[in-house]
Amino acid sequence: MTGKEGGAALTPPPSESPIVVLVRPQMAQNIGTVARAMANGGLFHLRIVAPRDGWPQEVAWRAASGADRILDAATIHETVDDAVADCHRVFATCPRPRHIIIPVRTARSAAEDLRAINAEGKRAAILFGPERAGLENEDMARADTLVRYPLNPVHMSLNLAQAVMILSYEWWMAEEPTPPRALMTNETRVATKGELEGFLGRLTRELDACGFLDNIPKRPGMVRNIRHLFERGEVTEQELRTLHGVVTELSRGRVARGGPAAPEPPSMPTVDPQIDG
Repeated sequence: MTGKEGGAALTPPPSESPIVVLVRPQMAQNIGTVARAMANGGLFHLRIVAPRDGWPQEVAWRAASGADRILDAATIHETVDDAVADCHRVFATCPRPRHIIIPVRTARSAAEDLRAINAEGKRAAILFGPERAGLENEDMARADTLVRYPLNPVHMSLNLAQAVMILSYEWWMAEEPTPPRALMTNETRVATKGELEGFLGRLTRELDACGFLDNIPKRPGMVRNIRHLFERGEVTEQELRTLHGVVTELSRGRVARGGPAAPEPPSMPTVDPQIDG
């Protein structure tokens, strides 16, 4: 029973990967959004313990937004014990430890542990409790590690899919190679220091010609401030060409009004007269 034929081409990752266990979920729509969150984070294995409204439910597939194959492969279990019987490690999400002595992890730390566990060929499951009240003490007694999300202490309410999404995201990011910071340059590139120096030299000459730097005592500081403005950012080659075009047009306007032209440098940089590059 599926709401969208086929869905995304999701397949189980090679070897072991974490199993998401939903304990007594109350709404089939939430199960569908959990599958969607799992797909975003590269998780595939879903086990459902005693769903309140039975299973399957077409609304779950409609809510999964293409994560149909996760729902197609999901298994139903009567008890938590049955759902985790073949697992070596069991984690349980919990808003706060309840007077028990047990290892506690953040989602990020849990994801690192899960990566290490699965790399050893061991099977691990993460328990998520019912929407209304979360896991009961008896459920958590089946776990060897608790996972706690350190959120705003005055409002730590998450829906089921959000809770799964946080862990799925941390699981994915634990081995995601994308740099944490990058500059999107598209078809251009970051300008070299030589190109930047060529523009700054030209700009200074033009500012001298128009009288902007006539205050001799303040001139060195003003030039440094202009330089810092451009040096602290990663100016691209395309942006410099645009700025050269701006300076060219301003200079032409000044000369047309009878103002002085800036002195020519020994070798002028290539200028694109179009302001938009």
